[in-house]
Amino acid sequence: MLNKKNFYINGKWVKPDSEKEIKVINPANEDVCTLITLGNKKDIDTAVSAAKEAFKLWGYSPKEERIDYLEKLYTLYKQRWDDFTNAIVLEMGAPKEFASKLQVGAGAAHIKSFIKYLKEFNFDKPLNDHLANQRIIYEPKGVCALITPWNWPMNQVCLKVIPALASGCTMVLKPSEIAPLSSMILAEIIDEVRFPKGVFNLVNGDGATTGEALSRHSDIDMISFTGSTRAGALISQNAAKDFKRISLELGGKGANIIFKDAKPDAVEKGASRCFKNSGQSCNAPTRMLVEKTIYNETIERVKKFTLNLKVDHPSKEGNHIGPVVSDQQFKKVQILIQKGLDEGAKLIAGGTGKPEGFQKGYYVKPTVFADVNNKMEIARTEIFGPVLSIIPFEDEEEAIEIANDSDYGLANYIQTQDKEKANRIARKLRSGMVDINGAGLAVDSPFGGFKHSGIGREAGKEGLLEFLEVKSVGGWAN
Repeated sequence: MLNKKNFYINGKWVKPDSEKEIKVINPANEDVCTLITLGNKKDIDTAVSAAKEAFKLWGYSPKEERIDYLEKLYTLYKQRWDDFTNAIVLEMGAPKEFASKLQVGAGAAHIKSFIKYLKEFNFDKPLNDHLANQRIIYEPKGVCALITPWNWPMNQVCLKVIPALASGCTMVLKPSEIAPLSSMILAEIIDEVRFPKGVFNLVNGDGATTGEALSRHSDIDMISFTGSTRAGALISQNAAKDFKRISLELGGKGANIIFKDAKPDAVEKGASRCFKNSGQSCNAPTRMLVEKTIYNETIERVKKFTLNLKVDHPSKEGNHIGPVVSDQQFKKVQILIQKGLDEGAKLIAGGTGKPEGFQKGYYVKPTVFADVNNKMEIARTEIFGPVLSIIPFEDEEEAIEIANDSDYGLANYIQTQDKEKANRIARKLRSGMVDINGAGLAVDSPFGGFKHSGIGREAGKEGLLEFLEVKSVGGWAN
């Protein structure tokens, strides 16, 4: 079993003040793969103090210096690719190929992208050509609390740590206690690069103890959080007490609107996108809205696809989905699948229980419900498992109405070969992101949503701006 009990604070691995430990469980077999320490208030105080002291220099460091550090980090990240992959397979059960190409690959892509935007970004510029003595200065927000989830570990950690470093912020990272191993590898890389001590700190722990102490800390200037909407609301309340800046990337319940003129493989690709990462993605298209003229045909196609979808051990090669991340998550998904049955939705694939042949591990049957209406709980709750709800619609207006009838507004999807209709609908969907015909979003596209899906944006230039304050100066000497 791995020994991962120490924290990274002020440029070195240190023994925590806390002695309370948490088990990290391998979701593929339910074995304990490591123990980590649950950081207490004193551990957080120590880490925040180190970050506050480091900000005195790092906050005013030259851009070129930060670029140099990040380029070294990117080089070492690529050298540790297999280590990241193995950690993500172990801690969250992502299949090996998926973990390498998409989970680890996403982190690398964001590091590369932020380096590009940092090189291009002007932190100091005139207000306009006619008022040369009026200046706009972009400055780091200060000491940041970065609280990240387990479902896309390196994607989410790099979306926070890298722009925070690039902007001149210092930070305390609290990765998910469910999947902390990949973040600890990143900390090892940061240590090897020799960032100035205190710039980056890592404290493990849970939300109720460690995250609470971090989000309430009076010396934290900004909180960047990714996770549940419920936890995001609690963090907002803590931040409001002393006006901390916040950035929240929360839940989703994406609608995938499929018209009769959709591309031939739109249905199968939509189902695949829903089940990817075992359904544990906030931007997954978990509501499939289908035009009534192709509704019955679509149900049969989704059924065939789902029954052929493989569930297998994450260490195996091949195209399959693995377990959900934890016993708690497994139980939540099972309750909601049963809720769908109780509500009268038509089960066309999957259902409660584990797939055949899996006694151990948190494996869920890929599940599809048809004849769902948008008032059912399975159509409104973010299940965060491989569960798809199919909802019929009559026309364009009804499709938009159903899609927007949600507490969430993260990502929606449109499938039609009518370009004007696609563009028209994209404007009317109340979500931070819209994907038309599977085009996908670029790595530097702003990621974030409306309504209960959060506040702020991550990735690219917008992701860098999240960590910057704007200062106006009049009477600047030229």
